[in-house]
Amino acid sequence: MLFQVEMTVTIPLDFDKVEADRIKAVELAYSQKLQETGEWRHIWRVVGQYANVSIFDVESNQRLHEILIGLPLYPFMTIKVTPLCRHPSSIRDDDR
Repeated sequence: MLFQVEMTVTIPLDFDKVEADRIKAVELAYSQKLQETGEWRHIWRVVGQYANVSIFDVESNQRLHEILIGLPLYPFMTIKVTPLCRHPSSIRDDDR
């Protein structure tokens, strides 16, 4: 199942910088592992924002939920999820 996920991160300005840097490092490793497995298929930065648009390819809604709540920055995120399906005008044979 394909999902477009928009994530905006808002870390409070008074949040401890050392702790924020630690969380970001853990987040990086977590997201790269999911990219290697193919579940986090694409990630794009939104210009001028601490935000991204990502494409996930997961087996179920539940699996996407598990991934998202497992993000170390999850407590600081606003997330919008949009389920995707193939468009009938697509010339591609797969969703890659």
